[in-house]
Order: sequence, then C-alpha cells, then structure tokens
Amino acid sequence: MPAQWMPPAAAAHCRYITEWIAPKLRWNLTADETEVAALREATAGCPDPRVT
Repeated sequence: MPAQWMPPAAAAHCRYITEWIAPKLRWNLTADETEVAALREATAGCPDPRVT
C-alpha cells in the first residue's frame, strides 16, 4: 500500500502508483482516506498522473 511503502528509488514512484491504481479502476475497488491522500501526494510530482 502506497501509504505504508514506496519503492526505494524515487524514479520508480510514478510507475508504482500507476500500477497500483490501474487494477483499482478496472475492478472498481475502493481506497480509504489514508490511501487516497498518499496517492495524491505521490502523484503530485508525476509528469502525467492520469491512468487510463
């Protein structure tokens, strides 16, 4: 879970978040407030945080 762990390499954060969000969107999974806050914070530095 991104709120508890992120890859050690900062360069991998955007991809990790994208890979984390994609199945949630595909399968209509939920995220709690802590997870949403961590995802928003992590994607703030991503060049294009959109997941399709």
